[in-house]
Formats: sequence, C-alpha cells, structure tokens
Amino acid sequence: MQSYELLREVLKTTSAKQISADLNLSLSLIYKWAEKPDGEPGGGANPLDRVDQLIQTTQDPRVIHWLCQRAGGFFIKNPKMHNSHPDFLIPATNEIVQEFADLLAVIASAAGDNKIDGSESKVIRKRWEELKSVTETFVACCEQGNFGGIKDVAKPPAAT
Repeated sequence: MQSYELLREVLKTTSAKQISADLNLSLSLIYKWAEKPDGEPGGGANPLDRVDQLIQTTQDPRVIHWLCQRAGGFFIKNPKMHNSHPDFLIPATNEIVQEFADLLAVIASAAGDNKIDGSESKVIRKRWEELKSVTETFVACCEQGNFGGIKDVAKPPAAT
C-alpha cells in the first residue's frame, strides 16, 4: 500500500477538518496528501513519505523506534530468512534464555539498592528491546519453519 492510499483510507474514518485544525494546516493540503503524487520531489510529499525519507537517509533506527514508542508500541525488524536446516533451533532457544537471563541480571543489579534511577532504567529498556527482538526473530522463524534467519541476526552488544 502506498502512503497516499493509506492516508485516503484514514480520511474515511478521521475528520480531515479535525486534522487540519489540529495540525494548523489547510484542509486542501490534508486532502492533497491522499492524492497520488505527481512525481515532483520535495514540497508535495506527505508526512508518511517524509518520515520514510528520513529513515532511509539517516539509516538510524531510533527514528522508527521513537515513532513506535509514541504510538504505544515498539518496532521489531523482520528477520532475514534463508532456507536452513533446523539445527539452529536449540542454540536459538538457548539465546533467548540467555537474553532473558541477561535482562534479569540487569534488573537485579539495578534494583539492588531498592531504587532504579534514570540511567539504570535506560539500560533495562535497552536489554528489554534486545530480548524482544531476539524473541520475535525466533517466533517468525518458527512460523515459517526456517531457522536460518535466527543464525543471521547479529546479536547486539550486551548492555552494562
């Protein structure tokens, strides 16, 4: 689905006038976002295309992570899938268990003094995001019966 198609669908259930008022933009601009682009780069791009361009240009996953967090969720990148024998099933399972153990160690260390400060909560969040990513990769591979993707996911460095 193209961004303008998605915006067209959104405008079927959300008031364009309300969006216009909330964003302090003209109603015509809101409707223009839901039109197929004329091919001119730059000023006519809708916000979804702009965010996509920002993500592609920066190659910085923090942009999409921030957006997902603002929407009340989180982002997990799809694993790269390759045909592979399920010999990686046990090591992959062990990796999830190890990631969970690492998270618990970080939590236990942070809570050792009966308080968790801002820097400790950031480390806990980072480890939690890593655990979710490893687990999502495992689940996606299980769903596809392909465990080569588990092997291909680079393990993030451990948080300290």
